[in-house]
Amino acid sequence: MRIIAGLMVMVMIIVAISINPAFYSYVWAEDEELKESDIVTAGAAGPDIDTPSAILMESKTGQIIYEKDASKQLAPASITKIMTLILIFDALESGQIKMEDPVTVSEHAASMGGSQVFLEEGEIQSVRTMIKCIAVASANDACVAMSEYICGSEDVFVDKMNEKAGQLGMEQTHFVNCCGLDADGHTSSARDVALMSRELINSHPEVKEFSNIWMEDITHVTGKGEKDFTLSNTNKLIKQYTYATGLKTGSTSKAGCCLSGTAMKDGIELIAVVMAAPTSKIRFKDAVTLLNYGFSVCSIYQDTEEPDIKYASVEAGVKDEVSIKKSEDFSYMFLENFSDSDIRKEYTVDTMMAPVHEGDKAGTINYYYKDRLIGSVDLMAAETVEVMDYSDSLRKVLGVITFKKC
Repeated sequence: MRIIAGLMVMVMIIVAISINPAFYSYVWAEDEELKESDIVTAGAAGPDIDTPSAILMESKTGQIIYEKDASKQLAPASITKIMTLILIFDALESGQIKMEDPVTVSEHAASMGGSQVFLEEGEIQSVRTMIKCIAVASANDACVAMSEYICGSEDVFVDKMNEKAGQLGMEQTHFVNCCGLDADGHTSSARDVALMSRELINSHPEVKEFSNIWMEDITHVTGKGEKDFTLSNTNKLIKQYTYATGLKTGSTSKAGCCLSGTAMKDGIELIAVVMAAPTSKIRFKDAVTLLNYGFSVCSIYQDTEEPDIKYASVEAGVKDEVSIKKSEDFSYMFLENFSDSDIRKEYTVDTMMAPVHEGDKAGTINYYYKDRLIGSVDLMAAETVEVMDYSDSLRKVLGVITFKKC
């Protein structure tokens, strides 16, 4: 009887896995002591989490799927470093710095407490290595070293962090330092963290090359010689959740346990932010609960094709028409099943007056789902059309006369 009972249990487990992949998409290390029953899987009715402040966002559209006291101002701890990484990648994109640039560690940077990789004063590491230290090991010393390298001082860098936060609409955020150590007035919210997480992964997707690293060695190079140091990712989801792509953890006595977790499944990328969780175990459990819930209810419509109408008319130009294109691809997230046949595109194409410059607005595509407007995308000129001058007009008239004679 014991053998038969054991076989029945095994069959039940196999059936559960085949029906619901989320059942096995998250595996905890033994020392975490988290039971599978503690996690809300994709088939559940909705998220039930213990974290006091959280939000779940779809990355492409920015649509909020779930939130819980998401605008509450809280200490963000090391998820502050998401903004630090944004400014680092902005500087790389602009050409201000390069990945292989040498960065010299100052006394101030080397003195940072908390999470660190024990950089020494005078030590030189590349920008690439510094990014690894920040994204993987949450290194405060590397953050400060990079802030000084980009802006000359941490204070000036923090000013730029706050400026960027304003541009992103982060209304509950004010940064005092670049690494997230507890400080008076250093605050953010789950909603704001989601906004800056979305900015980082959309504007700089290459960050995932770093946030996906589980373990990697770096070499300390100082006057005392060389010494290897192993970076270990503070985001346990990278190892233990199938769909995880990042992004950043944080924890202090004031902030509790925080996480901005990103994950991708079937072309849908989600951002789950949890703040002030009482324990690290609850932080990761709740993030997975949110992500599984999101993947169970979300579906994305995307229009990546060129517009059906290829040209707009031009008056007083050297050409009678100008080729047009979409300003961007269109995406919309549904929290219900949908069919492409229920989506209708309606074009409005303007008659343009020369001169027409590449990028000038040429019309609009409106998207309707069952006759409900769900969004729009601008059409724009894909080329430049100059104004017709006297000689152009004469050639055009002569061309018409010649054509008629023929």
